[in-house]
Amino acid sequence: MNAQTEQVDDLRLVALPTAVNVAEMFVRFSLGEWRLRAMQDEAAQTVRRLVGAAVDVADRRAPGFLLVRLRLTGTYLVVEVEGNRVALPPELAGSRAGLVDLTAGGHLAWCELALPSGMNASAVPLPRREPRRSPAAEALGDEPDVDPEVIQRILYGLGGGAHRPD
Repeated sequence: MNAQTEQVDDLRLVALPTAVNVAEMFVRFSLGEWRLRAMQDEAAQTVRRLVGAAVDVADRRAPGFLLVRLRLTGTYLVVEVEGNRVALPPELAGSRAGLVDLTAGGHLAWCELALPSGMNASAVPLPRREPRRSPAAEALGDEPDVDPEVIQRILYGLGGGAHRPD
């Protein structure tokens, strides 16, 4: 695995059967944000297998948490599932995948998926979101006038001001 990660996104889930569908939605959303829609089906199938295998070996009475992580590194998208009990599904045995024991406890199952031809992780654009106000803020109308001196006093009171206001 390449250690140079360009982008990462993760989601914590309870190791129950519902985690499989939620993990798939997470992957599809993240890859849409990263403009890697061409990889959505393959990555969604991979995360379904990894999370499904972790759910299969989880203790049903105390399932614990799973951390589903997507990393862009080099020329790969790395799909990872971390938890106290994870497994590498047999369907991924012949691919660039593995199972790692973590030094802090737990395990990490991972699978590398090649990025589209000619692309590397540093070329994938960061998600861009337009600044917009919440529906509640829109209902209030225009933004109120803010007195910079009041803000300075608040910052000073919170311990973030550079100097005491006069």
